[in-house]
Amino acid sequence: MQITGGAGYDESGLLRLAPGESYTSPVFAGLWSAAGFGGASRAWHAWQLAHVIPDASKPRPVLYNSWEATRFDIAEEQQRALAERAAVMGVELFVVDDAWFGQRVSDRAGLGDWTPNPERFPNGLGPLAEHVHGLGMRFGIWVEPEMVNPDSDLYRAHPDWVQHFPGRERTEFRNQLVLNLARPDVRAYLWERLDALLSGTPVDYVKWDFNRCFSDAGWLGADYPQRLWTEHVDALYALIDRLRAAHPGVAFESCSGGGGRIDLGILSRTDQVWTSDNTDPLDRLAIQEGFGQIHPARVMAAWVTDSPNLQLNGRSSSLRFRFVSAMAGVLGVGGDLTEWSGAELDEARGWVELYKEIRPVVQLGELYRLRAPGDGFSAVQYVRGADTVVLMWLHAQRYGEETPALRLRGLDAEATYTCLDTGAVHHGSVLLHHGLRTGLSGDLDARVLRLRRG
Repeated sequence: MQITGGAGYDESGLLRLAPGESYTSPVFAGLWSAAGFGGASRAWHAWQLAHVIPDASKPRPVLYNSWEATRFDIAEEQQRALAERAAVMGVELFVVDDAWFGQRVSDRAGLGDWTPNPERFPNGLGPLAEHVHGLGMRFGIWVEPEMVNPDSDLYRAHPDWVQHFPGRERTEFRNQLVLNLARPDVRAYLWERLDALLSGTPVDYVKWDFNRCFSDAGWLGADYPQRLWTEHVDALYALIDRLRAAHPGVAFESCSGGGGRIDLGILSRTDQVWTSDNTDPLDRLAIQEGFGQIHPARVMAAWVTDSPNLQLNGRSSSLRFRFVSAMAGVLGVGGDLTEWSGAELDEARGWVELYKEIRPVVQLGELYRLRAPGDGFSAVQYVRGADTVVLMWLHAQRYGEETPALRLRGLDAEATYTCLDTGAVHHGSVLLHHGLRTGLSGDLDARVLRLRRG
């Protein structure tokens, strides 16, 4: 057996300390379980909920995010229309994604200029936020504070603020560069802009993105440039901590090109994380399986998006399959609601209502992975007190092949369990050792099962 840990594995892990200086490393956390992978996962989940995640006992709200509906073509009236449909569906948090700021008409411009675009939001974000609040929802925004586009007022004023090596061409990914948060003037600017934004607009939620890696981690004029690696992260943590202290009612989501920055350091400062930019509901099952090995469903954001999924693979799936897939974590919706039919909106409202009923069990219960996605038929189970929730998905069905019985876990073999959906009563020993028939058939079918111990 081998165990390794530390702040870095190359120059990023080297520090130069002057006489009398000290360095405090990140927490090195580990555990041992005699209950296999499932037992280790549940132990990690319980430890993170108890010691790492802020306000972990409070379930996260159902959100709507406008990105896939609008991308960079954004306007206040359009956001109002989406918000009205989201409210009818039962959404609790409405998030305006990219392109509300600066000259952000594409991914080539505007990052760093954190003021509302005057053409798209003539009176700022306040009127939209108030409209969202009037619909009974909280209001959120997207930001990417650590990045800057060369085509921005910020970069034109301070080209020296980005990470780069003297004498080398600066590398752009997604048409953006990385700001050097280790510099005090960069930290001061970001604090000033973000604090003003949260102070001047009734914002309840911030989706904090980070869409490219470090490739030019140089620091012009620094006596020891390698310290950028640790000091950038320390500065990021300090900035989020300061914002949370100044605006205690604001929740934060960490996003990093999808799930690129999910660790205990960021989880101790954010309320949930974005797992992947891949929102295909079938692909997500495997992504969520991996995420759940370490982290609890309470922090895993998952969206229901449009079908066919033209952004990714063109796969078509039912609203049922998409919702049950996303119910495995913190439920969100990201489709273009203005294109959904009345029947689809009605069905979606029913799924949101069901999720709100099972939410405490899913987000705060113990997770049992019953069948892995690679089997073609997968399922997960959550247990909290007397309540059990099972989410199951049939990926594809061969001719003449019956879906096998699903054996549950974590139940009392001596107790009886009533299905809240059918009224049927099951003995715990039968559910554990024989299982139950799922009723799934065809391709991309899904079901939610609710049980209560008698």
